[in-house]
Amino acid sequence: MSDKKNKEVQRPVEKTEKAEKQTKAEKQEKKKTEEMQLRIDELNAKLEKEHGDYLRLMAEFETFRRRSAEERLSLVGSASADTIKGLLPVLDDCERAMALLAESSDAAAKEGTSLIYNKLMDYLKTRGLAVIDAKGKKFDVEVHEAVTQFPAPSPEQKGMVIDVVQTGYTLNGKVLRYAKVVVGA
Repeated sequence: MSDKKNKEVQRPVEKTEKAEKQTKAEKQEKKKTEEMQLRIDELNAKLEKEHGDYLRLMAEFETFRRRSAEERLSLVGSASADTIKGLLPVLDDCERAMALLAESSDAAAKEGTSLIYNKLMDYLKTRGLAVIDAKGKKFDVEVHEAVTQFPAPSPEQKGMVIDVVQTGYTLNGKVLRYAKVVVGA
């Protein structure tokens, strides 16, 4: 009977040891699972931060690229405007020469000067240059610069441009040089 008792005592002890080992293993497994979950959460947070940084960097780069393109276009536009502005005195001289040659009997000089003026003007028109039509128009401060006022010969010419002292030009819709005019008072 003592063997029987021993066996009975041994069985519960064995069961208890097995249960303790199982709970230890379960606890270790649970601890490992929790550690892994913490590591996963940590990596997910790091990934989200890196993704946010990447998106911000891409947005900044896109803004930089767009701004650089706009600045390049502006630079090219202003460079061409400066070049064309430098040619305006040449156009003025051609206009004066044509006005003087209109009274002359030298047909070759008239034709040559007219040809040079027309070629230069045609080229500049292809680049966006346009003459501001002023004579006989209502005075507009947006495109005209009043040099002087002159008594209007008739009441309907009050506030109108009577004469153009210097031709004005626009380049691609922007005033490059204001037309200097005489206004009827």
